Amino acid sequence: MIRIEFSENDKNTIKYYRDHDPHPKVRKRMDTLWLKSTGISHTDICRIVGISNTTLCKYLNMFLSGGVEKLREINSYAPTSELERHRQQLEAYFREHPPATTKEAMARIEELTGIKRSVSTVGKFLTSLGMRPRKVGAIPSKADPEKQEDFKNNKLNPRLDEAKQGKRIVFFVDAAHFVLAPLLGIVWSFARLFIQAPAGRKRFNVLGALNAITHELILVTNDTYINAQSVCELLHKISLLGAKIPITLVLDNARYQKCKIVIALAKTLEIELLFLPPYSPNLNLIERLWKFVKKKVLYSRYYPDFGSFKQAILGCLNQAHTAHKKELDSLLSLNFQVFKKCNVMPI
Repeated sequence: MIRIEFSENDKNTIKYYRDHDPHPKVRKRMDTLWLKSTGISHTDICRIVGISNTTLCKYLNMFLSGGVEKLREINSYAPTSELERHRQQLEAYFREHPPATTKEAMARIEELTGIKRSVSTVGKFLTSLGMRPRKVGAIPSKADPEKQEDFKNNKLNPRLDEAKQGKRIVFFVDAAHFVLAPLLGIVWSFARLFIQAPAGRKRFNVLGALNAITHELILVTNDTYINAQSVCELLHKISLLGAKIPITLVLDNARYQKCKIVIALAKTLEIELLFLPPYSPNLNLIERLWKFVKKKVLYSRYYPDFGSFKQAILGCLNQAHTAHKKELDSLLSLNFQVFKKCNVMPI
């Protein structure tokens, strides 16, 4: 046992700093010394303070070599990773050549710097650079960002502003073709899981009109295909709402939507058709709804027959503005990305 004779000045100083030192580690050291000065055994000190006998001896030796001031020293040493010396070089490289996996990044780092590190260490380093796994998005190669910007600012937004004020109803229109086939998603599991793949390629077609403000849906569905007659049926359903304010349908340039019969009927029913610029799914709000449905009821799900498959899709769509309202209110915000300002994958 290490024997120490504490003076009254030592005791008073230790007592003061055990209560007033700003660093919790120093206060713990002072607690240790205070208990030692009262004659408590080393075993009891370790139990009360929650330290090992080795740590206790370390504190006592520090006091013997430098007094209270030695115990108040905090040396915050953090070893610097060898990779830090190459941070700028690696960040510049990965901005131009984003790796698909951490293992690929590990190999590139070794090639560039000669430093070999584990997958977990490289993962932490990439995170420190501000990188994380992100799904690559697709940009229609023929999209015209300037036309999209002009359409959004001068045609779409003014009508949406009127819709927010209750002066107009705006619907986003599009068709989705759901195929009875496995859509494989990612799940947390202890081993790789498999789902059964139903035979055949039967399709459930949904032509939808999504209210930009309320997120209510008007649907036309079938098991064959969507054509001009389907769009006309949708127009009649919208007309039956009996709205006393202008109605605008935002839709793409599919042939069955931009044909004479549809345009003529819309004019008769006094419904405005607002056609998107070519290759602009990013400006059609309902596209986000189709992705939501797939994620909610189709990814990694098996349906034994076409009937249960359709029922799952319709059930999700029919609850869009009720059970799923909270999720969709965030997803279906009226903020539209124009590809002019996005990050394009280097070639």
